[in-house]
Amino acid sequence: MRRRTPGLLAALSLGAAALLGVPPAHATDVPATASAPAPAAGRTPALYVPDANPDAYRQAADLARTGRLRDAAGILAMVRTPQAVWFGDQTPGEVERQVRAVVRDAGRDEATAVLALYDIPGRDCSNYSAGGASNTAEYQKWIDAVARGIGHGDTIVTLEPDALALLPDDCGQDDAQGTKTAARYAEVNYAVDKLEPLSGTRVYLDTGHPGWHTVDSIVPRLIKGGIARASGFYTNASNYNTDDANSWYGKLISSCLAYAAGGKDVAACPNQDRPRAEAQAWIDAHVHTPASRMKHFVTDSSRNGRGPWIPPAGTYSDPQDWCNPPDRGLGARPTLRTGDPLQDARLWIKTPGESDGLCLRGTAGPKDPERGTVDPAAGDWFPQQALELVRFANPPLLPGN
Repeated sequence: MRRRTPGLLAALSLGAAALLGVPPAHATDVPATASAPAPAAGRTPALYVPDANPDAYRQAADLARTGRLRDAAGILAMVRTPQAVWFGDQTPGEVERQVRAVVRDAGRDEATAVLALYDIPGRDCSNYSAGGASNTAEYQKWIDAVARGIGHGDTIVTLEPDALALLPDDCGQDDAQGTKTAARYAEVNYAVDKLEPLSGTRVYLDTGHPGWHTVDSIVPRLIKGGIARASGFYTNASNYNTDDANSWYGKLISSCLAYAAGGKDVAACPNQDRPRAEAQAWIDAHVHTPASRMKHFVTDSSRNGRGPWIPPAGTYSDPQDWCNPPDRGLGARPTLRTGDPLQDARLWIKTPGESDGLCLRGTAGPKDPERGTVDPAAGDWFPQQALELVRFANPPLLPGN
């Protein structure tokens, strides 16, 4: 599966590249780290640039036709930045073929493909991104198919966003015996055991984000989810927390996991709201595991360039600060070199430009009261938000911003 740009966009791409310094579409080179996969001799490790949402190309073409070349170039630059490829709701046969095509395409670019797997039963507590497999057996067959598709390819797997941060029990969808929550843990463990042993594949488990679960809340979930057999965990998927907040949260979680591995009580671990100097002193006193033997993490910087949105006080009964917040910007570009011995990568996990869903913020709707429009369904292209992300990118996406 080779990436093809429609004819008008091909010409626009060349013009934008010459005019604005937008690099051509290819897997972006990123320097290696000790924790990243070892590249083949003579090459620099890279992250994969997948096919874009076709509506992104249409938006860029429409902008170019009306003379808005800089906005068009920004959209192109955004979609030509490495980002995750999402899979969910396909049949086993479909997902095997599609994953294999992506992994092979990445291999031709000598790049690491980032896969976001999103098919867990009861996904998103049956809210905006509802769907997924019908039961555990169906999910296991789907994971088996993903594993066959990956084969020996070089992949990073961000496994099931919200699967651990949003358990069935959290949203009142479980029975008194906790049957669905127990099944959720079994499903995540199955995926870890099926995918992590694949040569070239690293599996990372869900932690939500630092504005959601405390460290002592999410660490027990990671342990039950099989973190001991995974490469690590990820944070901030599809959210807006700053790189600084994400990296600190990751360090606290990794430190707490190391502390718990020694048989200690996670309740003693410092949470993210504790003063950093105190928390660092606790880590220095209680965690002596080398970074190479601790659980590593990756973060999502796809939309965190301006940090979280702060809703106007007293305006909405349910502000939904995570749902298509206005005036956010793209964050720092993906890389396998973070400068942090515990952080394997900074990624664009969420596809920037795609909607979070119909955001009503506690109102009767149908319009999003912050935007005055009806937001597209979850996963559909959102032109207004895409332009905001480009214009407010931090660091800037285009020269001269």
